[in-house]
Amino acid sequence: MTLEVEPSTKLPDPLPIVPLSRAVDAVVQVPGSKSLSNRHLILAALAETPTRLRGLLACEDCDRLLVALGALGWVFRNDGDALLLEPPRVRTANDGAAALHARVNLGDGGTPTRFMMALAAAQPAGVCDIDGSARMRERPVAEGVELLRALGARVDYLEVDGRLPLRVFGRGEVGGLRGGTLRVGRTASSQFVSALMLVAPTLPEGLDIEFTEEPTSATYLQLSLAALQAAGIEAEVAYRPVEATSSDTGLSRVRIRPQPIRGGEVSIEPDASSAVYPAALAALSPKGVVTLAELPRRSVQPDAFFLDDLALRGARVEETANGLRVSARGPLRGIDSDYARAPDAAVMAMVLAAMCDRPSRITGLGTLRVKESDRIEAVAAGLRALGGTVETGSDWVRIHPLPTQPHGGESSMERTPAGHAAAVDTIVHTVIDTVNDHRIAMAFAVLGLVRPGIAIANPGCVAKSWPRYWEMLDLLRGAVPGENGNR
Repeated sequence: MTLEVEPSTKLPDPLPIVPLSRAVDAVVQVPGSKSLSNRHLILAALAETPTRLRGLLACEDCDRLLVALGALGWVFRNDGDALLLEPPRVRTANDGAAALHARVNLGDGGTPTRFMMALAAAQPAGVCDIDGSARMRERPVAEGVELLRALGARVDYLEVDGRLPLRVFGRGEVGGLRGGTLRVGRTASSQFVSALMLVAPTLPEGLDIEFTEEPTSATYLQLSLAALQAAGIEAEVAYRPVEATSSDTGLSRVRIRPQPIRGGEVSIEPDASSAVYPAALAALSPKGVVTLAELPRRSVQPDAFFLDDLALRGARVEETANGLRVSARGPLRGIDSDYARAPDAAVMAMVLAAMCDRPSRITGLGTLRVKESDRIEAVAAGLRALGGTVETGSDWVRIHPLPTQPHGGESSMERTPAGHAAAVDTIVHTVIDTVNDHRIAMAFAVLGLVRPGIAIANPGCVAKSWPRYWEMLDLLRGAVPGENGNR
């Protein structure tokens, strides 16, 4: 079974971006949070009673995770405006279901893959083979495997040590994920630790994690804690003192005892990671205004930090009765920012920095090199193709303003009123290589709305997080004041 949302029309590849003809003024209903959707799917799978998820994001990552849950025995169905997830019959090592051998492929989904590793190990019985796309096979999983093994799980590499595919054994098989105590330093991805936190309430010994230094993407661990709290889970959390000027959270210990996970109804708030694109457009469009419907100003989602950074660069961000209103107040300022707390939003921040009045240095980007692409190099390559100057380091970039005149590109085309590409002599487009990365595509598309001459290669990659992204941009491009930007 699949819940994938297909684009309503086949897009040309590359897709030329038609700039705005007037200031944007619209209300955008951003889809549900991908980070919260993935977390609540895992918690719903472990709950003792059925869970109704309202606002669950329909995208490739979540769809693949749902299909993987189905392979392990969970039943899910649409229930009005929500998705109902029901737990499977309890399996033990002594019944016939112990022979279950599931095989799942999570595609490019880093979060679903790492969450599924922990979930499969936490099952009472059975075996699960986990694989992914060619890019996902390149991304690190060894740390997650070692954390699971340290807590008693059996995980085997099926081809190459340190990489997918994996075979994960449930607790009733040889070995078993029992829980216990971990001392964790910096990791390649916080997703491994979040995965363990989500399954911790079901483990015989619970989980006690001591962080020997500031965790990688600690704000996402706090998001996991918020999701656990929403599911009725009590966690003991300790913090160490940090300087007021530090970006560190101070998170030093998380202890989760064995306890039941509550089902019931969960409402997932709009996705702050997706909201950064229409927000950036409002700030870049002279006299632009976009209201992000139902997005709280102080969201628990890490990428809400982008809105604070946008305000420091000169945009106006206001709370209204129906969401957050972002508007332009003039040219944006180039400033230095630390995006360690909001790595997914960093792609849009880097692209937006190229339209500021002076250079910007953006730090805290270490995890971006092992995402769906090497996002530091992908953004740098795109901006350089447009004539920009970008300096890069292992975890930082310095981005200079793009030249006033668009840089010459490699293709000549424009979109006809019917939305198809046609060769012309008047517009020369620079084709941005998205490296099959949805965030590269979405960020440079926003730039293309305010700077002529940009085309996006492989536009279909946005299905990973926002399948209707191009429809939203088309609506924004032609929106009348107050028109909803996502139907």
